[in-house]
Amino acid sequence: MKVREKKQKEPKFPKLGSRGKKKDKRSLKLPKLKKEKQRIENIGTKIERKKVENIEKKIENQEEKEMAKTVESIQGEIESKVIKKAEIKTKAQETTVTNKEEKQVIITNNIGIESAVISQEEKKQRIRKKKKQIKKGIRTILLVIIAGGLAVFFLMPTILTMANSFMTSQEINANYGMIFSDSSSNYISEKVNLKFIPDIVSFKQYSTVLLKSPEYLLKFWNSVIFTAPILVIQIIIAIFAAYSFMRFRGKLKEIIFFAYIILMLMPYQVTLVPNYLVSDWLNILDTKWAIWLPGVASPFSVFLLTKFMRRIPNSLIEAAKIDGAGEWKIFTKICVPLCKGAIYSVAILIFIDYWNMVEQPLILLSDTDMHPLSVFLSKINSGEISLAFAVASIYMVPSILVFLYGEEYLVEGISYSGGLKG
Repeated sequence: MKVREKKQKEPKFPKLGSRGKKKDKRSLKLPKLKKEKQRIENIGTKIERKKVENIEKKIENQEEKEMAKTVESIQGEIESKVIKKAEIKTKAQETTVTNKEEKQVIITNNIGIESAVISQEEKKQRIRKKKKQIKKGIRTILLVIIAGGLAVFFLMPTILTMANSFMTSQEINANYGMIFSDSSSNYISEKVNLKFIPDIVSFKQYSTVLLKSPEYLLKFWNSVIFTAPILVIQIIIAIFAAYSFMRFRGKLKEIIFFAYIILMLMPYQVTLVPNYLVSDWLNILDTKWAIWLPGVASPFSVFLLTKFMRRIPNSLIEAAKIDGAGEWKIFTKICVPLCKGAIYSVAILIFIDYWNMVEQPLILLSDTDMHPLSVFLSKINSGEISLAFAVASIYMVPSILVFLYGEEYLVEGISYSGGLKG
């Protein structure tokens, strides 16, 4: 038999807060009632607001109508006043028109008189201007003629030398005679006939000078060997010395610079004997060093570059220092690029000076094989007179090329350094 197990019923305990729940339901009804009251009150206030707004709109409409009426009345008064003023103006204009016509007649008469006077004055001014222009034109023409004549006069020796270098030896002897002779007088002038156009163009002189006679080329290269080192080393020394004179100030610097100026003002003949004595003491006589050492220490290039560098504004150097540049960068990046014109002009002057030197080799060099071409030109004998013009033309070519290439730099450097301060 199956025994049915009866489930034991769990005892029911009374739940807590049963009475509290009933109270909570009552308390929830109160806020709902309050909200409904507020809603009703809000509806009432909205209705009242709408009524107030309608009343205000009516009042505004009435005020606008009244304002429009007043504006219309004011406009009418203004228009009536304007009409009256216009009538008064038309009457006044009618009266003034007659007066203006009379005045215009008087003014036209006065203008005619004044225009006649002005036209006469303008004619006089035009005549004066034309006279001034004519005078200026005449002056410019005269100055051009004078300058051209002086240029031709100064260029005549160069043109004559170049033209006679293409003549034959027979034509040169026929035109100029025996310039050098073995007689006791050492100079004979039988006949002098200046000719700028050769009868027969001949290149025999150039072929003998450049190909058949190595002595001339030897003298030419002696001139190059003497001039090139002096040019390069003197410019290097002058750049560094000028930079030091520009950057560093002091009594010792001023004394040294003053000594440079005194040496520059002295002619070379004054310092020639001391140079000879110093060269003899150093045992460099009859060597190239006797020419190089005095030439390297020339004060003119230092003076010119110093005066040029002092024109460089200090603001550039101070700005470079602020950027962290040292003395070497200031020298290479600022001073040297700004002094290119002065450096070129100094180089041209140095080249022309030492290319044409005569006294130094004659006194400091006893060996004739070491003499430059400038000394050798004065020793051409009678048998080589036809070659003298060709040798002189070859000798002039480097100087002319250097001058023509650097003419702008030369003028710029000298003119720019002429107005320097310092």
